[in-house]
Amino acid sequence: MIKIYHNARCRKSREGLELLKDSKKDFKVVEYLKDPISEEDLKSILTKLKMSPIDLVRKNESIWKSNFQDKQLSDQDIIEAMLSHPKLIERPIVVNDNKAVIGRPSENILEII
Repeated sequence: MIKIYHNARCRKSREGLELLKDSKKDFKVVEYLKDPISEEDLKSILTKLKMSPIDLVRKNESIWKSNFQDKQLSDQDIIEAMLSHPKLIERPIVVNDNKAVIGRPSENILEII
């Protein structure tokens, strides 16, 4: 099943959601700010994205700049920061089986659906 990790306040996330709706494929919306991602799921997403944790961080978020930006952090530290502050997670993320993409631009989603 296709999943979109979605933030309704984000324009790019809304665009990704519309693209999925237009595809007529079955999918599940995960509003990760309301229903937080588990550590296991976040690690699985990172594996599917073939990314290191730092590459999934929204580095312009004020939470990142004020709390984490100038610190030496391990991958686990970064994962814990994203779990504690889900706004730090890049969005939208679309997962389809063993593949995942960040929907920026939203056309990236077409690669895995």
